[in-house]
Amino acid sequence: MANPAYVAVDWGTSSFRLWLMGRDGTILAERRSGEGMTSAAKTGFSTVLTGHLTAIEAPENLPVIICGMAGARQGWVEAGYIDVPAPLASVLTGAVSVPGESCDIRILPGLAQRDMATPDVMRGEETQLLGALGSASAGAQAVCMPGTHSKWVHVGDGKVTGFSTFMTGELFDVISKHTILSHAVAGAEEQPADAPAFEAAVSAAFARPALASNLLFTARSGQLLHGISAAAAQARLSGTLIGLEIAGALQEAANSGITLVASGRLQALYEQAFKTLSLPFTAIDADAAVRRGLSAAAEAIWPN
Repeated sequence: MANPAYVAVDWGTSSFRLWLMGRDGTILAERRSGEGMTSAAKTGFSTVLTGHLTAIEAPENLPVIICGMAGARQGWVEAGYIDVPAPLASVLTGAVSVPGESCDIRILPGLAQRDMATPDVMRGEETQLLGALGSASAGAQAVCMPGTHSKWVHVGDGKVTGFSTFMTGELFDVISKHTILSHAVAGAEEQPADAPAFEAAVSAAFARPALASNLLFTARSGQLLHGISAAAAQARLSGTLIGLEIAGALQEAANSGITLVASGRLQALYEQAFKTLSLPFTAIDADAAVRRGLSAAAEAIWPN
């Protein structure tokens, strides 16, 4: 295998992604699985990592840089948090070592907002943020990172000034499966997506966020009274929650440019929402961003 330099790992709550990186920054091998923190805590973090390293025939004693939930209190080794406001580059110097391993393994810290009125934490997204913007980004911007728990981060001249977590993805899952709306959206996956219904819901929630719970119920009442499809009901649910998120996130960043760090279906949905609301944005692939962030950390820790 040509010139491997280090192994980069994004270890989430329910997902595991690993890349074997070359000295020239190329990806030499890749592994993905559902062995996130929850699973690895039972199997053993070292066991999971070793299994993947063996599968790609990684050289022994190659250093490993990790971000995400492996550094949580209930993870492999607690990596703690960097308090904001803080420079983006601060995550590069806060990595902790995993003791008792044959190779040098470092886990990056998360970010914490300790304000009593708006306490918040992130773990993993800070590395995406570093990869997306770089440590010396200029100007003020709002960074949107969609997910189960979406993060909106306010950044000014390379410094994280604050951030907010929105439980949009988790709320969508719970509401669509465990409320009256589960009947309205049943079978939606077998139908074509309803873009107009999604866009109308985004606009309504963005304009009138105080009516969010009423707007959500129209997914059911609209079906009973007007026969809207399951796909339209699902689109109303999704659009309402995303519109509500954007309305809340932009209260403190109305004049900032938006950087969307996402991939796949979520990237498409948020791009559609921003276009519907005529909000200018720049999109960056989430996978590429986390790799760049991990690479920046590896190069800072092991410069040679």
